Amino acid sequence: MKPILLKGHERPLTQLKYNREGDFIVTCAKVSRQCASGRSRLARSSSASSKANPAGPWPSASACDQTVRIWQLQTGKELFRFQQGEPCRAVALSVGEGILAYTCDAFMGTPPQVHLVKLDLEDLSQQSAKPILSIPAPRGRITHCFWSDLNRALITSHEDGFLRKWDSETGKIASYKSRPSDTIQTTRVVSKTCRSQLIGLPLGITSRFLVQDWAKLVDWGLKVSKTERPGTALSAAMSPIFDHVITGGGQDASQVTTTSAKAGGFESRFFHKIYAEEFGQIRGHFGPINTIAVHPDGRSFTTGGEDGFVRIHPFDMDYFTTKFF
Repeated sequence: MKPILLKGHERPLTQLKYNREGDFIVTCAKVSRQCASGRSRLARSSSASSKANPAGPWPSASACDQTVRIWQLQTGKELFRFQQGEPCRAVALSVGEGILAYTCDAFMGTPPQVHLVKLDLEDLSQQSAKPILSIPAPRGRITHCFWSDLNRALITSHEDGFLRKWDSETGKIASYKSRPSDTIQTTRVVSKTCRSQLIGLPLGITSRFLVQDWAKLVDWGLKVSKTERPGTALSAAMSPIFDHVITGGGQDASQVTTTSAKAGGFESRFFHKIYAEEFGQIRGHFGPINTIAVHPDGRSFTTGGEDGFVRIHPFDMDYFTTKFF
């Protein structure tokens, strides 16, 4: 498996996403720009979290300047800006791309909130910045948000270990799930059909991931790998064609220079979603892997690390022909 290396950032990556067709990769880093790598163009802008829109424009939230912005994917031109009074953390587009959800951190006595805004991506000249619904959340930073149940519900993950499901019409909590002993770092929604599954990663734990069914908000099982490695699992993604989970992470960046690369745990690790068995590893990064995304067709995956590199890994034919379990 020979990777393709991209270098669009000088600082650590925070998130990367594919568009629906898989011909663009949007990457975010701890710098004042964002990159969209495609077949013929490279667009740049600033962000800490993004959500790609397959039609053309795409919104992105920035935690540094208290704004949520919409850019043109092909040119990088800013089309609209939502100005907030608090740092913005996460964004999520609804199915059909008619509503944008974004979260704000607690700031100067204001509690953390989830805002819903109607979008008209065909004509942003008439776009309103006023939310149609604002949902105050309990204390603690909202780390991720995403839509579920065909836009009838909004899911948020929190630093206190709670996963909350909100009614998108009323803003009331429909249900919630907690792991009191762990802080759940919830990754993006990854499923084969209707956004019904997600992966939760307890921070500070090397090899556990939680698969959940959001239709009933129940656990599919807490998977514990048999191999313990140093460092923390920071990101994970599911294959759209196999029951495979890819996780990445590693030793804390402040300790990278004190140990060898082999001891850092910077590999991409492959697990079976049902049996929770590890069956493969791929090395490459020189620091922790901060974000992972699988191509929509399941034939490759991409990682972004603390070293600023984006590595695209096309799968060999053996991956599709070998029966691992």
